[in-house]
Amino acid sequence: MTTKPQVEVDELLAEYDEERPSRALSRRWELGVWVAGLAIALLVLKQVFWPFSKGGQYYLVIFLAVTLPLVFLCYRPRGRRGDADDPGVVDWVAAVLALLVGAYPLFGGFDAFLDRQGQLTTLDVVAGTVLLVLILEACRRTTGWVLPIVCVGFIAYAYYGGFLPPSWDISHAGVDFSQIVNGCYNDATGFYGTPLDVAATYIVLFTIYGAVLNASGAGTFFVDISFAAFRKSRTAPGRTAATAGFLLGTVSGSGTATTVSLGAVTWPMLKKAGYPKENAGGLLAASGIGAILSPPTLGAAAFIIAEYLETSYLQVLIWAILPTLLYYLGIALAVEIDARKFGAKPVDIDSPSPWVLLKRGGYHFLSLAVIVVFLAMDIPVFSAVVYATGVAAVFALIARRGDVRGWLRAMVDSLSQGVRSALPVIAVCAAAGVITSTITKTGLGLVLASTLVDVAGAISSNPAVVLFATVVLAAFAVSLLGLAVPVTASFIISWVVIGPALIELGVAREEAAMFIFYYAVLSEVTPPTALAAVAAAAITGGDVMKTMWRTWKYTLPAFLVPLAFVLTDNGSGLLLRTSFLDGVWAFAASALGVAALAVLTGGWLFGPARWPERVLCAPAAVALLYLQPVTIAVGSAFLLAAVAVHVVLRRKTPSGKEQHAQLDA
Repeated sequence: MTTKPQVEVDELLAEYDEERPSRALSRRWELGVWVAGLAIALLVLKQVFWPFSKGGQYYLVIFLAVTLPLVFLCYRPRGRRGDADDPGVVDWVAAVLALLVGAYPLFGGFDAFLDRQGQLTTLDVVAGTVLLVLILEACRRTTGWVLPIVCVGFIAYAYYGGFLPPSWDISHAGVDFSQIVNGCYNDATGFYGTPLDVAATYIVLFTIYGAVLNASGAGTFFVDISFAAFRKSRTAPGRTAATAGFLLGTVSGSGTATTVSLGAVTWPMLKKAGYPKENAGGLLAASGIGAILSPPTLGAAAFIIAEYLETSYLQVLIWAILPTLLYYLGIALAVEIDARKFGAKPVDIDSPSPWVLLKRGGYHFLSLAVIVVFLAMDIPVFSAVVYATGVAAVFALIARRGDVRGWLRAMVDSLSQGVRSALPVIAVCAAAGVITSTITKTGLGLVLASTLVDVAGAISSNPAVVLFATVVLAAFAVSLLGLAVPVTASFIISWVVIGPALIELGVAREEAAMFIFYYAVLSEVTPPTALAAVAAAAITGGDVMKTMWRTWKYTLPAFLVPLAFVLTDNGSGLLLRTSFLDGVWAFAASALGVAALAVLTGGWLFGPARWPERVLCAPAAVALLYLQPVTIAVGSAFLLAAVAVHVVLRRKTPSGKEQHAQLDA
């Protein structure tokens, strides 16, 4: 089976993946970046085992000062590659300035700098302003114009708020520019706040872990074991794509990157099986995104959830278990339906048996198990991932059969590559500090949250209706924001603006955080941008918009299941925050709702489903996902009615050819 050349895969990743450096450096400059990345990786490991005595903010100042310059060396000022891809004069000036103003708080004594909080000197303000501009430029280079423009908008609001009409709820006294800089540069809610803290500890360590895992051959093994697991059947290609996507996500940590890597390997198989281009692209994008919604390596925003809620990362993983099962249940049902609708053919795959592959490379699963076991032992997540990285490295040495020199080079490369892969997230997290700081100083978050509740309250005075309207508006707002900014920034902004509105209406902080997390992640498959779907279409050659809508069909359960978290108290069962039995029945009801959605969108039950069955499945899905006994009973009745109608109509159509003719129509 042929796959796309690695060069073409890299080009697709550079074009569509927000979290991948796109500058191809010459050997000399590549070596310099490699050395810098290695030094930063050692700094991160040093902080894990021997933290700086002056505290976390001292470390964050150093971390940002040494990573921000690399952004200007690894990313171009413009999107398209020129004749020379090495850094130019402007890049070097920006890098040197970033180092100087980033390290400025350390020059005259870090404690003295902190003592000037609220009363910065002119030089402090100048240094902070330059750092602010450089962070926004770094963010622009890595993720585009939207997030920097949003940051500038928040700064303008903070400064000019006093000019707004007093009758407007969002008006305020206005914040002096020096105080805006102070909040960003010398305050725990600014550049050096929780987002950057998460990036400088958890995220960098996980990207290093992913690089080591990939260097050990785990990515190839995960694809091979997925191929071997399902062997020869008409549903095997779809199942393989979904399973491989889930496993590859532990290596890449990015939905779009997983989609591209997965598509390069599995698209030839899907094509041979008879999958239409758009449906194959939708399956690839849905499988890629599912990886960062699934334990044990969720997306970067999951670490921020743990920090904001002051809970363990293991707890966040537990909350994600049942939603993950529901997500993949939806994909599995869609795969089964598509294989029948399109008449998918079995594909012969030359692969050893799963047992042979497990004997050869089953050790790749051990490092993942180490993370979970160590977290269960209450070992801090950053320590757990370091130990897991060590386990992966040891088995990589065993796999190389004594090639110590090659192994050592691969591991050192992984340390540097892990830091380089995290640069876009670092820029985003630093820029997010601008937003959180200005929101804190102006009180905008509480005002917008109150406005959101008031808008929903204008619809009805019934508390249940108000909550439903607020949740729908919140879901729309998070999805809309996610179209423009990366997942991490989308979650942070939504949490400080929309989170308080949900909490004000009685939604628990845990449910609100997971609700926002899911919609922030799903923005990668939300039309009309949907980067993962666009990348999948580039691989399959399918129509982009059609691929987006096919992706939406595959991921529809993930869009609706989060509503169940927040609409009723019973929704907490889906996050396993109640008793085990409550979780079981909440999952069972939601699974029936997902099945109803599959019939509705896929047009298949025991055979082709006509419009009467599909119409009945729409209220069935909605009612089953509203986790109250009465609505579950109503939803079950609609679903049973759909099955009964389907059985009756199917008996009247004995000819399989006639069924397919009706389905095509």
